[in-house]
Amino acid sequence: MIDQIRQKFSSRFIQNLGWLSLSELVIRVVRLATTVILARFLSEYDYGLAAIVLTVNEFTQMLTRCGISAKLIQVEEERLESLANSAYWLSWLIYVGLFLIQCIAAFAIAAFYRDNQLIFPICATAIIYLIVPIAQIQATLIQRENRLKIIAVTNALQISIGNVLTAVFAFLGFGMWAIILPRVLVAPLWVIINYRYHAWRPKQWTTDHWGELFRFGRHVLGVELLKTLRNNLDYLIVGRMIGVRELGLYYFAFNAGLGISLSFITAINTALYPHLCAVRSNWQQFRARYFHSLKITAFIIVPIVLLQSSLAPIYVPIVFSPKWIEAIPILILICLSAIPRPFAEAASAVWLAIDKPKIDLIGSVIFTIVLAIALFIGTHWQLTGVAISVLATHAIFQPLFTLLTTRFVMQRSSVKQSFS
Repeated sequence: MIDQIRQKFSSRFIQNLGWLSLSELVIRVVRLATTVILARFLSEYDYGLAAIVLTVNEFTQMLTRCGISAKLIQVEEERLESLANSAYWLSWLIYVGLFLIQCIAAFAIAAFYRDNQLIFPICATAIIYLIVPIAQIQATLIQRENRLKIIAVTNALQISIGNVLTAVFAFLGFGMWAIILPRVLVAPLWVIINYRYHAWRPKQWTTDHWGELFRFGRHVLGVELLKTLRNNLDYLIVGRMIGVRELGLYYFAFNAGLGISLSFITAINTALYPHLCAVRSNWQQFRARYFHSLKITAFIIVPIVLLQSSLAPIYVPIVFSPKWIEAIPILILICLSAIPRPFAEAASAVWLAIDKPKIDLIGSVIFTIVLAIALFIGTHWQLTGVAISVLATHAIFQPLFTLLTTRFVMQRSSVKQSFS
């Protein structure tokens, strides 16, 4: 019976992973076509303004990943309804607060860059925070129930329609608004689909469990904050210590080298967490799912990364033009750093699933410090040194974190030992 259940859920994991990967593939294709159009119709100034607006939105959006969804996905079924109702009202408080914070920050950012054109678009993107809470809990419960086909289709529709609108608006001469406006316009689509495909609805106002959600979420938020910092740390260091032109080469190499791999890593991580949480009360099944996920991850990621790295000297000048040949060695090094990333993400999912996010936070703090030191040292050898630093820190630290987590999983033989 256990083997049959295990096989059933393993198939569900692979099926969910397939839908999410297909969604990411569709998004990448549409985004590539949109990028070609934007390059023809937008000026460098428009790109610069849009980049500032989207960066501000990214850092604000990071604060929404405060662990509420993670807690709802792993909580016991008998407590779910009560916790979901509390989480709904807490979500409104957080999102309205972020709307106000971003709007107020818009004036300071505009003053810093000496460009008042930034105020309105930064405030406009904040409108999304007044829309998302309507269906935030429904979307989380859909993920908890492993109905990730809905999430995959929703993401593909939302982002693809947004990119099509971006292309149309760019053609019509909307300037930076071609990038900003579609994000606001497609947000209701995400709400409508998630609201339609889950029957959960909020009950009366309550602050019950807010303390529990905050205690769990502070560690998750810390991890997300450090992850956002790590994702931008090398850009900041390269631009400041090496030069703007070199930053352009590095930025291209990073995105071209990791774009495809990160799509699959995101898909794997989205599918894995609810997959583990569903059996967190049965350690034998939990352990089996974790090891099965590592095998599936290795089967998918390793061949893709090695193939992409080996073919980079061929496809880069053909697809992106010969002017990017200089970035090929950097691209290869950055691309290879993708191999240990999904295994570390799987390890993080383990600590969240068993209600120990603090361990994940500690690991994230150490990794961020190590990466920052390595990047500063690497700048002495220009972009190659930075790329080697990225590869070395990921190749050493992340497998170590994965190994320690795997040993923990192997050494625990009972539910009492694991989840106490």
